Amino acid sequence: MTLLSVRGLYKTYGSGASSLPAVRGVDLELGRGETLALVGESGCGKSSTARVVVGLARPTSGSVLLNGENLHERLHDRTVRRQAQMVFQHPDQSLNPHFTVGRTIAEPARLLDDGGKGDVEARVVEALRTVGLGPEYLKRRSRELSGGQQQRVAIARALICDPELVVLDEPTASLDQSVRSRVVALLRQLQSERQVGYLFISHDLTTVRRLADRVAVMYLGRIVEIAPTEELFEDPQHPYTKALLAAAPIADPRRRNKVVPLAGETPSPARLPVGCAFQDRCPLVHDVCRTHQPLLEPSSRLHDVECFAVPTPAALAGVQSGER
Repeated sequence: MTLLSVRGLYKTYGSGASSLPAVRGVDLELGRGETLALVGESGCGKSSTARVVVGLARPTSGSVLLNGENLHERLHDRTVRRQAQMVFQHPDQSLNPHFTVGRTIAEPARLLDDGGKGDVEARVVEALRTVGLGPEYLKRRSRELSGGQQQRVAIARALICDPELVVLDEPTASLDQSVRSRVVALLRQLQSERQVGYLFISHDLTTVRRLADRVAVMYLGRIVEIAPTEELFEDPQHPYTKALLAAAPIADPRRRNKVVPLAGETPSPARLPVGCAFQDRCPLVHDVCRTHQPLLEPSSRLHDVECFAVPTPAALAGVQSGER
């Protein structure tokens, strides 16, 4: 069952000559109880997409449907707002240093609760227990916690309203490896128990491979490839995806041998070339890449790619007919 549906999403900052397109025509779907990872270099539009999806920023155009309802048309409805929550990258910055842990976790419930879910204080204790922390943490402040404990509090804060969707924006980036593994295990356990859907944004491809069911690869505001996790890691199609995986600290010499290193620099989002934005860095560039924008199309049953060099039936037909 589809939980989240993003259609034709654009997010542009500024206007006129100073406008900056951060998200350019993104389509995504996420099922209930599923984890979709969104990966790519810094500045590719991942966090902008996340903020729009959770309702913290408005789209320039396009739609975000949560359970079939337009999220941005119903942000005034507390019932809808409770359904989507977010866990941020840096818990030491996203947690109010003046609040106790108890107040931090209770705040969303007090703001968004409809009064029908019982005592808030009891729910705060239960939320803490769910993330592996006892009631002795209620009176502590964030500065008294370790990084892993802070992130557990942030997860408890996101879960106290029983959301159906949680957007995780680099939730393990500031944690060391052992703490990272425990947080990932916690997220998987909570998802299994609650069937919550995760939109998981990360640079850490090792964690992505452990946690995600599917992976969407983003480059300069567009999804260039999306596939089930193991299929994408074992058989990447887009040249950018191949380079991204090759640059990750994953010991797989066979995959590295398949990759041609990228040349050039990422163009500015404010001065994108005509055609494919990846053209000046791509080892497989064709003339058509400099005049036409490829579209995200199936290369196999569950694997979509946005690249003229990948012989999808629709891409080949479009090039031959001159429609692209």
